[in-house]
Amino acid sequence: MPIVRIELFKGRSPETKAALAEGITNVLQSVDGIPPTDTTVIFVEVERSDWAVAGRLYSLASNGD
Repeated sequence: MPIVRIELFKGRSPETKAALAEGITNVLQSVDGIPPTDTTVIFVEVERSDWAVAGRLYSLASNGD
């Protein structure tokens, strides 16, 4: 049973997350034959102020990306 954990910035709509979960589930089924009922997708939403790359917080980046 695969568990797919997706960490992303806050702000995605429920519709976007539903589409992502469906797409990921479909890929696992088509590539590896995993039944959709066996796939769990967990979304973890993170504030930009809690995410840093190369020592720089995304909340302090000039363009926010």
